[in-house]
Amino acid sequence: MPGERGNWLRTEEPDQTSASFPELFFDLVFVFALVQLSHTLASDFGPTAAFESALLVLAIWWVWINTTWVTNLLHTGKEAVRLMLFCMMFGGVLLALALPEAFGEHGLMFALIYCAMQVGRSLFTLYAYRGVDDASFMTFVRITLWSLASSVFWLAGAMMELEGRLALWSLALVIDYASPALRYAVPGLGKSPPETLDVSGEHMAERCALFVIICLGETILTTGKNAADHMNSNTTFAVFCAAFLSTGFMWWIYFHHGQEDAADKAENTSQPESVAHNLFTYGHLPIIAGIILTAVGEDFSLSHAQEDSSLKNALAMIGGPVLFLAGNVWVKMAVAHKIPVSHLAGLVLLAATAVLVPFTSNYVIQITATAVLFVVALWEYWALQPGKDAAA
Repeated sequence: MPGERGNWLRTEEPDQTSASFPELFFDLVFVFALVQLSHTLASDFGPTAAFESALLVLAIWWVWINTTWVTNLLHTGKEAVRLMLFCMMFGGVLLALALPEAFGEHGLMFALIYCAMQVGRSLFTLYAYRGVDDASFMTFVRITLWSLASSVFWLAGAMMELEGRLALWSLALVIDYASPALRYAVPGLGKSPPETLDVSGEHMAERCALFVIICLGETILTTGKNAADHMNSNTTFAVFCAAFLSTGFMWWIYFHHGQEDAADKAENTSQPESVAHNLFTYGHLPIIAGIILTAVGEDFSLSHAQEDSSLKNALAMIGGPVLFLAGNVWVKMAVAHKIPVSHLAGLVLLAATAVLVPFTSNYVIQITATAVLFVVALWEYWALQPGKDAAA
């Protein structure tokens, strides 16, 4: 049996370093989850709803990125690994169905599914390493214990009213997100030794890039649907063009230069596990959150193009690009150890755009935010041309 389970592990064969079809199939589930999330946030963007949605973004990302870590370590061509991934897909669909009412009547359903996915996946990987790789086995013992600890607060929160649920689910997410940074330290077992897991940086970079593509695609789908529902004036058409262009500019900012460098950094480092956590587990979270929030802002600008802007709407229309650029600053600084000046300039310009909010309409804020993304993309492209000495 140990020999059979040893075949479940990924190797350095070329066909195992790229994203596999089962992984891409798994990702499709999250298109549905992201659509559910953006619609939920757009329908109610008050302070409480925004905080709730932030927790849900953190939860969805944690399920996806931890599953990506496991498929980075295991061979998805093996039947047992594929069955595990299909079970995760089914759980992901159920999670997405529960998501709109996660802070309402479906709270227990959401918490149960989330905990089952997190703990079940860790137990499967624990079994895959048993008798095959002792160091990795003990790492997943620690990971499973941390998942069980956070599950206590997920399930307890699901039994409480809104205030208690917010508090306990926030604590559960703190436990989840702190665990890699603390190297899954457990009393009596200590910390997981550094660089225990055999991580493929190339595979991890490709998987995160594909998830960014999914989020950008969800933005286009949402924008197209909203445009079709509100295409009754030239202003709406202009806002639709700006929203579409903003998605294109975000693609350019992420993929034209930074993504390939991140992949090279993750693949060629002597500390692949630590670098992968920095670049992907944590570094890509604001990028993903920024894209989702941008989609919500575009929903506001399309459905209420000529209405006077408000702080609530502007937080989405401006805040989405701010989060996206901040995430790219994080990743690009971690890769090149150099500040991307164009991105910092973009953050300053977006902050300055907030001054316009009390005096103008939603469509002006949307078009201005798009223009800032264009400036950032053009500045970085020009600065990185051969022979240029300008700061990117």
